[in-house]
Amino acid sequence: MVKIGVLGLQGAVREHVRSIEACGAEAVVVKKVEQLADIDGLIIPGGESTTMRRLMDKYGFIEPLKQFASEGKPMFGTCAGLIILAKKIVGYDEPHLGLMDITVERNSFGRQRESFEASLAIKGVADDFIGVFIRAPHIVSVGPDVDVLATYEGRIVAARQGQFLGCSFHPELTDDHRMTQYFIHMVKETKE
Repeated sequence: MVKIGVLGLQGAVREHVRSIEACGAEAVVVKKVEQLADIDGLIIPGGESTTMRRLMDKYGFIEPLKQFASEGKPMFGTCAGLIILAKKIVGYDEPHLGLMDITVERNSFGRQRESFEASLAIKGVADDFIGVFIRAPHIVSVGPDVDVLATYEGRIVAARQGQFLGCSFHPELTDDHRMTQYFIHMVKETKE
């Protein structure tokens, strides 16, 4: 059985754990750097990217996460997690992890009260996936090795680059586990 970690510093951790377990994989809430050695893939959940970054700095996660990525282990960033993975963030000089060759813009769909749900066609996942957008970022541009998986009203909202997967929405806030299943499949392929 593959072990999927959920970075447990801040954000929608429990919901991701529930989704991973619903897909038949083992979920591990990662709160210590040492736990990275025991997992096959990692989800960086939605939450507040600046707060998450502060906690990643405080608990010494930045370099170990880059090391985890350099070992070829898959990582999936949802909402704030997408911002954490991105190489460029509009209006900021420095990225957080800078692993995925994408440029993201924070809160590009408006504030909390402008949250919404939308039906998305996600390549390789589903034609009718309900995306939950809460203060969501979007992907402004992608590098040549990035595969765009979904768009909404002309904006890129899901993409994959090799072992990295990112989306603007919260797949864990629905009972549709197909996006999580897609990531678990990525992890299984890498393990084989």
